[in-house]
Amino acid sequence: MNIKNITIGFPSRLIGQILVIFALYVQTHGDYSPGGGFQAGALLASNFILYSFIYGYEKLISIISIEALKNISAFGVLLYIGVGIYCLIYSGNFLQYDSIPLNVLIKQATGITIIELGVGITVTASMLLIYLSLKSD
Repeated sequence: MNIKNITIGFPSRLIGQILVIFALYVQTHGDYSPGGGFQAGALLASNFILYSFIYGYEKLISIISIEALKNISAFGVLLYIGVGIYCLIYSGNFLQYDSIPLNVLIKQATGITIIELGVGITVTASMLLIYLSLKSD
């Protein structure tokens, strides 16, 4: 076992796991407390950037490619837009959750949760795309 792996690898893996758990917490509690998709996406992207600082740019690229990040970012935008179009289909305005054919209490929470998930996915992928494009030059 290499000394570098013990002194750098273990603390970074621990911090990375804490960042992922905190990002999930911020994502799920963004409806009722400060936080949400943007903050969770920034935390999750910072985890990948920390990984790149410690293990190198090439190791991060081997895990997730730039093309995959572009597709993931587009998927997050489609989630956001999909909820709005779904509301339009059921005779509502764009992102008017009252038109979603669900229970009254579930409508608002479901719509916001899906939108915040789309924002979190898009922010994570976009921040990583920016970092990787700046790093590659």
